[in-house]
Parts: sequence; C-alpha cells; structure tokens
Amino acid sequence: MSEGLVARGIRKVRRMLGKSPASSLLSPKQAAMLRGQLEECASGLGGEVSTRLRAARLAQIYRGLGDEGRTTFLRMIATEFCPDPKAVEAAHAEYQKAIGSESQWTAESALRAALRSRRLRILTQFNALSRGVKFLVDLRADLLRLMKDDPSLRSLDRELEAQLTTWFDVGFLELQRISWRSPALLLEKLIKYEAVHEIRSWNDLKNRLDSDRRCYAFFHPCMPMEPLIFVEVALVTELAGNVQMLLDEKAPLADSKRAKTAIFYSISNTQAGLRGVSFGNFLLKRVVDDLKRNDPNLVTFATLSPLPALRSWAEKTPGIWEQAFTPAMVERVARHAHGFKVANPNDIANVLGDNTWVAHPALAHALEPGLTRLAARYLLQAKSGSKAYDPVARFHLGNGARVERINPLANTSPQGMRQSYGMMVNYLYEPDAIEINVEAFTLQGVVAASTAVRRAGRD
Repeated sequence: MSEGLVARGIRKVRRMLGKSPASSLLSPKQAAMLRGQLEECASGLGGEVSTRLRAARLAQIYRGLGDEGRTTFLRMIATEFCPDPKAVEAAHAEYQKAIGSESQWTAESALRAALRSRRLRILTQFNALSRGVKFLVDLRADLLRLMKDDPSLRSLDRELEAQLTTWFDVGFLELQRISWRSPALLLEKLIKYEAVHEIRSWNDLKNRLDSDRRCYAFFHPCMPMEPLIFVEVALVTELAGNVQMLLDEKAPLADSKRAKTAIFYSISNTQAGLRGVSFGNFLLKRVVDDLKRNDPNLVTFATLSPLPALRSWAEKTPGIWEQAFTPAMVERVARHAHGFKVANPNDIANVLGDNTWVAHPALAHALEPGLTRLAARYLLQAKSGSKAYDPVARFHLGNGARVERINPLANTSPQGMRQSYGMMVNYLYEPDAIEINVEAFTLQGVVAASTAVRRAGRD
C-alpha cells in the first residue's frame, strides 16, 4: 500500500487536532473529530489500505496526547463502543427460547455476536501496523495507570487483557539466549529492564553474560527486539548464598564445565502492559530444558531470590519478634548491641532499623538465628488472603519449587536491606517433586520446604 497515503492522512489528523493536543483536554471539536475516527474504525469498512490508514491515524492521535487527553480517548472507546445492552438482552431472550430446539446453535451464535463489543474491532485494527502489538501493550500500560482514577476504563482493560493473553500465548513465544554478541540495542534493553539487581555499567552487563553465565528471554514475533521476560543464570559448583559474590565483576571466571548447579538469580518482566499475562513459569521450564541439553553436567536447579515484602510484613505483624527471638537470643544480641537498649524481643526492631548493624560482625552473627526464624515463619505461614504473602514465593511455590535454604546477609545493598534485612532464599526445583509440590500448594496451600527451613519455622 502507499506509505504516502498514510503520511498524508496523519498530516490531516494533525491539522484537525491542532498543534499541541497534549497541552490540555481535547476541545469539543477535537473530541468530535476523534469520535468520528473511532466510528470509522469500529465500522470496519474498506480493505487493508483503509484499515491501516485508520489505525495509523488513531495511533498518531493517541501518541500526541497527554494523560488527560489519553484518558478521554480511552474513556470514549470504553463507554461509547461497548456492546448494546438492548441487543444483548434481545439475543439472550431468543437464545433462552431456542434451548433444546434446532435453532439453539443459531441463537447462540447471534448472542455471541451481540456480546462482541465494537471496542474489540477498534483494538484489533492496530495489528495492521508494523509495531501495532507493541502499541497495544503500551496502551494497556497507560490503562493500568489511568484507571485508578477512572473506573470507567476497567471494562476496556479487561477486554484488552483477554486479547493480549491470547496473542501472547506461550505457544507463540520464542526462547532465545542472549549473549555479549547480541545486538547492542537488545543489550541496552537488558540494562533498562533489569528489575531485581540493577545493572550498573557495561562491565557489569558483560560479567553477567560471560562464559559461566547464561541469559534467556522470551520474545513475541511481532516484538522481535523487545524481551518480554528474561532470566539471568549463574553456573556454579554448589548452592549460592550471596548475590554480591555472584555480581562481583572482579571475581575469577568459573569453569562452566565443572559447574553442577544452575542458579537463577534474577527474573525480570519487562512490559508493564502485560501484567496478568503469565509466562514466567514456562520460561523457567524451557530454560531448564535448554541447560540440561547444552550443559549435561548440571544436576541442581535453584534460585537465589529476594524476599521483597519481609521487612514491611515484620514491622506490622504483632508478636512476630517474640516468636522469632528466644530470650537467649535477645540476651546475646544485647551483649553486642552497641548503644541500643535491648531488653525484650521488640527492641530488636530498633537495632535492625539502623542498618549499621551489618558492619559489626559479632552483632550480625548474634542476630542471624532470630532473623532466620523470622524469614522461615514468613515463608511458611504469612498469608495474603488464602495466598502466600510474598509475591516471589507465590511464583516459585506455584511452579513446584521447594524452599531450600534461607541466607542471612545475602544482599546487603540498600534495596536488600530495605526489603528483607539483607536476607535471600534459595528455591530448589527438583524435577521428580515439582508436580506433587504444585498440587499440594495449589489445592491445600502446603508450602514445600526443606527440613532445616521447616524446623526454623517451627522451633
């Protein structure tokens, strides 16, 4: 089709909208023009050229708007292009009358057609654009942000989420290994999207992609240079218990051929607009299969994971310090508390509130048993409704992992201290136990854990 035709159409839209639509709310004239554009799109008239031209016009309008204008744009789609309630009511009545008769399936088809909103016709036409899928993913990110103040957008969000779930089915995704030789644009995306352990420099990134490391990502065919989710893996000889050591750029290079353990130390979702579209569990399974195939010496697959909500949970849970710290532990902490008055377990929170305790080995060592008990209780008992309180635990336990080991002072970065007093946890993926663990956790809420963790949570 003629790219010049699309360009001329976009220039016309710009003239109609005015020079700076992002500066304020749409004027009545601009809103009427937008409504007309959406009506044309919802009607679905014309062929491929018309479809692409309409989608390009609307995308250009949307990109030029600020938050207020985008809210108006999205609200218009959500409220003015929804299914016709009267048509749905009539179709449902006909379906009810037709149940059990020869015309039941015809009536069912008519009911489905009545329920199909014109919003969906508008959304799917963006697929005609070369980056249309990415546009819709970013549009949903706006929806998630804007609908907090505008509940009328929720129906559009649910419809778009359902559509994205279909488009991003794991069967359509491609697993790729990312290396230092990957395109620079893709490597820049890793730096941008890393959500667990910030990539501080190109040397830091190079260290994470060296011969004793692996990095894998899922890609969608329509978003070839946009990783949807990626995982970073360290190949080591035994279970890792300190992320600073894994991220140390000056540490000697390990011999990957002698490695027995693969440690998944960072998993990052990259697209805010795909919230609720789950494919992280499939990523781990595919990565384990690839590692087994290419590194047959690997026998253990585990994570070194954060406990992102531990500290906030501890600070608002009554009685938790008495459960975690025995009188003997409190007495030992008091001997090394460096000016803090520690007379009972609740005083421990004051000591921990000042992160300088990490710099005093004797005090840190005295705190370790109680903090381990605290983390064990958190992982084994803390709930949000009927689900595990910790979001990372929900992910790994729901995928069949086992809480294997709690690691004190495993991440002493400001973020690690703020989240969990520096503690991290190893989740172990044992192939023969995964299905049993998934069923027990999903149906009964049973958390699979090693004997040591279970004892720490019970003692």
